[in-house]
Amino acid sequence: MSKSRVFLPGLKVGHAHDAQALTGCTVILCESGAVGGVDQRGGAPGTRETDALHPMHLVQKVHAIVLSGGSAFGLDAASGAVRYLEERGVGFDVRVARVPIVPAAILFDLGLGRADVRPGPEMGYQACLNASSAPPAEGNVGAGMGATVGKILGMEQAMKSGLGAARLEIGGGVSVAAVVAVNAFGDVIDPQSGQIIAGARSKHLGPIAAGAGPLFADTLQVMRSFIGRASLGFARRENTVIGVVATNARLTKEQANKVAQMAQDGLARTIRPAHTMLDGDTIFALSTGRRSADVNIVGAYAAEAFAQAILRAVRLAQPAGGLPSSSSLRGEMHV
Repeated sequence: MSKSRVFLPGLKVGHAHDAQALTGCTVILCESGAVGGVDQRGGAPGTRETDALHPMHLVQKVHAIVLSGGSAFGLDAASGAVRYLEERGVGFDVRVARVPIVPAAILFDLGLGRADVRPGPEMGYQACLNASSAPPAEGNVGAGMGATVGKILGMEQAMKSGLGAARLEIGGGVSVAAVVAVNAFGDVIDPQSGQIIAGARSKHLGPIAAGAGPLFADTLQVMRSFIGRASLGFARRENTVIGVVATNARLTKEQANKVAQMAQDGLARTIRPAHTMLDGDTIFALSTGRRSADVNIVGAYAAEAFAQAILRAVRLAQPAGGLPSSSSLRGEMHV
């Protein structure tokens, strides 16, 4: 990750959360407007205003992106960001008012903390008040507060995840950054080693002893055992990875959508399996439009930044809700 004290020029990131209820939201503010795009994969999304980001639609720029826990209830957090921006005269000019354009995506975290506490307009507003241009806090914060991974064997054998961020300098003054909340059905893989660093755990929970077996169950292997005798309909439909890739390169709306699409490669490199019918994986792309760069290069590094942010999300997460994290089990893991 870049050592710059600024996350990305023109953007601010803010978190708000409830540490007892284990839920929260994260806002990426672009008050001067940023060209936006989106790529949604997986069969269980929860989103707001994503259609406006597609080519051939009127709106060209967005003013914030909201990532939230709380399942569909958490989409209400975007209303708080809308209010914050309207109070400051920020939005799409429709002559009689300025309408803030605030797309949003949610993840399911109701099963870890309190199901009756979810991010709403007040939490979304607070996240905007907390927003800063500095590199964002990571781990158990914001939309990552209730995030978990590796749920094929149920929550009791899952692991705590969180929110991660990364920024890459790719030359010519061009930067690519990512913010992601990792709440995946599958396991998180380190692409360099090919090993699982967080995911579904085997039933062995104590210190690893000789002959105790592997710490991780390996979701792909568990899935394989159900071929021909059952579907995954029993598995929890409580997953998704949601995030933003942003660049100070100048992109058109079509190019922003392409960058969001290419960033999904970073998700696929680090999460196994990815884009299932049990996930709602959604990536937004933002362009602040200040530098010239080839969209292919920006997209390639967007995937790298997104992958790095995913790894940071699990490595910086702390145990919560009775679940261990990668950091708490590091001494037991052969990575």
